[in-house]
Amino acid sequence: MINTSRRTLMLSAAALAATAIPAFAEDAKKVDLTDLMTPPSEGDMTMGVDTAKVTIVEYASASCPHCAAFNNDVFGKIKSEYIDTGKVKFIFREFPHNDQAMAAFMVARCSPKEKYFPLVDVFFKTQQKWVPDAYNGLKEIAKQSGMTEVDFEACLKNEKVAKAIFEVRDKADKSYGVTGIPTFFIAGKSYDGERTYDAMKAILDPLLK
Repeated sequence: MINTSRRTLMLSAAALAATAIPAFAEDAKKVDLTDLMTPPSEGDMTMGVDTAKVTIVEYASASCPHCAAFNNDVFGKIKSEYIDTGKVKFIFREFPHNDQAMAAFMVARCSPKEKYFPLVDVFFKTQQKWVPDAYNGLKEIAKQSGMTEVDFEACLKNEKVAKAIFEVRDKADKSYGVTGIPTFFIAGKSYDGERTYDAMKAILDPLLK
């Protein structure tokens, strides 16, 4: 079980920025696509149809500034142009890099499945507000999504949920060499760091022909 005390969750924005991954990291080698596509024990959180020609797997942390920038500035266009049109399937996998992100992902996983992506979107869009006081910030977000304070406290103590998230992160690290966030896997090849819409389009369009 992670330490989710008020004291532990309170880290400065400067400390978070120091742990963030550079936006233009070098691309990594290809990985075993069959293994990559095997869902973790608690299942994958996905968008799009299973018959899509291309699948994007994103590893991200809820408190990572570069992950938030991709979500807030790029992902909406990817969703409307590729995911909603059936061209691309999207898989989001948790890679928490601190206790704040771990607690946020636990809240998302403890919530009804249909609230998972809306909550992750809120975490990214309001990151600068909740991260400095993550305990209270996440509690407020959880309450607004329909979770009671009792449910919130129970969620943060749920060892099964925490273990499942750690397993996703550890496999990404050990099996796929994920060390930076965000990391995207497209057609089995990894692309590290924040990506612009044009950069993503340049990767996706040739694969969709």
